[in-house]
Order: sequence, then C-alpha cells, then structure tokens
Amino acid sequence: MGNVKPIPQGHHTVTPGLTIKGAAAAIEFYKKAFGAIDKGRMTDPSGKSIVHAELLIGDSYIFIGDESPDMGNKSPATLGGSPVALHIYTEDADAMFNRAVAAGAKVAMPLMDAFWGDRYGRVTDPFGHTWGIGTHKEDLTEAEIGKRAQAFYAEMAAKK
Repeated sequence: MGNVKPIPQGHHTVTPGLTIKGAAAAIEFYKKAFGAIDKGRMTDPSGKSIVHAELLIGDSYIFIGDESPDMGNKSPATLGGSPVALHIYTEDADAMFNRAVAAGAKVAMPLMDAFWGDRYGRVTDPFGHTWGIGTHKEDLTEAEIGKRAQAFYAEMAAKK
C-alpha cells in the first residue's frame, strides 16, 4: 500500500456530491457552462446509470451521480428543487455567467456589483441546481459591508 494520502491529491476537505436526473447530460452542461473537466466516471452494471463521476471546476472537485430513489438519492427534478446552492469564484463572473446562460441555465439573480464587494449573480442549471458565480472586486471591512447592506435593503424595501 505504501504511503497513501488520507485526502486524495488535488481534493479539498469538503467535496459536494450532486444527485442528478440525467447525470451524463449534466456533465456535458457543466463542461460547456463552467469549463468542467471530466476526471472519470463509473456506471452501474447495465452501463446506463452513472453511479459516480468526478468533475474538476477550477481547482475544486464535485461528484455527480444519477438519482436512485430506491437508495434514497433523489434529484432536484424529483424533489421539486434544492435548498443547496454551490458557489464558484472565477476571474470573470460576467463571462462565466453568460456562458452558463448560453448553455441553458436560467437566471436566478442577475449579475450585480454586490454590497459585500463581489461581482455576483446566480443561475439555476437545467437539472435544478443553483450556482452562485462571483468575482471578488473589493476587500471591505465588516463595518463597510454592514453600511452597504443597510443601504441595499433600504433600497429594496423602497421598491416594494
């Protein structure tokens, strides 16, 4: 066995795993939308269902597998949505956001210069997962963020 690393090379301590109805199509979407690299996949004995796939987006892995409701793995399509959002920091939020929308994602929150110092927006992929896409633009203190948040929420309340 030798000197095996307890955390595989290139992985981080936490890796999200997405259950998807149509994992093979989702992998192709993530490649187009986010520049994901397919690092390998394993199918069930029939070869029709992806049991486990690994994608690399930037320097982070995500695991993907087809839903198997009999095993307790249900996708957002089956559940009617997901309470979980994934977030991607990228050099150019506008470019990635636009690429994701062109690939078939729906805008959940338009891109904006957010009060916390990021260029930020959210999309929902065709499989029901929500992705925040951001580029960090400003380093702010908690006080600065708090002041901007107050102004933001006051502006939102005035629009109602």
